[in-house]
Amino acid sequence: MVRNSNGMRYGFTTGSCAAAAAKAACYMLLTGRRKDTISIQTPSGIVFNAQIEDIVMNENSVSCAVIKDGGDDPDITTGVHVCASVTAEAYAKQSDDSSNDNARVIIDGGTGVGRVTRPGLDQPVGNAAINHVPRQMIADGVAEVMDICDYKGVIRVEISVPEGREAAAKTFNPRLGIEGGISILGTSGIVEPMSTKALLDTIRVELRQKRALGFTSAAVTPGNYGKDFLKNTYGYDIDRSVKCSNYIGDTIDMAAELGFDSIILTGHIGKLIKVAGGIMNTHSKEGDCRMELLAAAAIRAGADSNTALHILDAVTTEDALDIISNASDGHNSLLEATMACVLDKVMQNLTRRAGDRLHIECMIYSNSYGMLAKSPQAEDMLKNNI
Repeated sequence: MVRNSNGMRYGFTTGSCAAAAAKAACYMLLTGRRKDTISIQTPSGIVFNAQIEDIVMNENSVSCAVIKDGGDDPDITTGVHVCASVTAEAYAKQSDDSSNDNARVIIDGGTGVGRVTRPGLDQPVGNAAINHVPRQMIADGVAEVMDICDYKGVIRVEISVPEGREAAAKTFNPRLGIEGGISILGTSGIVEPMSTKALLDTIRVELRQKRALGFTSAAVTPGNYGKDFLKNTYGYDIDRSVKCSNYIGDTIDMAAELGFDSIILTGHIGKLIKVAGGIMNTHSKEGDCRMELLAAAAIRAGADSNTALHILDAVTTEDALDIISNASDGHNSLLEATMACVLDKVMQNLTRRAGDRLHIECMIYSNSYGMLAKSPQAEDMLKNNI
């Protein structure tokens, strides 16, 4: 059992599970002997000692499973059965390069493994969503057994996940155009507990896919509320937007690296007010000065000290907006002026992060007041260039 410095258990990826199951199934097929445990070396260097389950041995095929354990990471695929079924083609025509494991081991996906339907992902359209690192791990493990058994033919491997279709509904796969199940993933072979890497990787995948489809501008929202606002206000197809969660700064960097010309960021005041203070990771553990920033903007817009004190005592940004609105005249001039100040600071910090790499526009809204502020070209970019 491997733990990090905080005592939290590491888990193993679906890719490691698939590789272990395939290696064990190949061993049982070529030797005729049952195998209840198997070891593989993950790309991280950590050895995965896998328990083999659901063994079915037939004359011409073997199937088995490894149950996914994500360790102490809140992984929705923990508990699924990652299955491998292998068959041999002893008399298949040999590859010109018999040392090429990828020619000796043919890998595909079965039930519960998604299939790629849109470009820009790790695998081409039509392939099973088994990424290239897990494919190599599967090929390496199976080839190792083939060499030990001096087997010269071809092994076919089908990876399936009986619970995969249900689990996929809780992932980004439907948005990415991966249909029918989960992806077999992992670059290190291990799942780091509470890691943000998986979230950042998902954002990058979504951006890369949009770029592969020819988009030069990206519509970015921190969460589902932003997507709903775009849909309800502008009729925008929410599946065309990229959800960046708290990672606004990282998303700007990734979009620039992938060659986007521009971004339009649409977010709730509760998130974007933090950007006004230069906070580019808006998670509460990174910093929370929402009321202080709103109070400062309101004072700049003309609010008196009593209004600012009430804003500082507010619990939510929606409450703070009510305070500002109630302190306004009948035309909500103070609220409008405050939001103009907020937008100005937000745009300064977004532009500073982007540098000269790409152009950024922004829209800020609230659940109660709707659109609060938008940069000059924001709507045009959304309507005409996304």
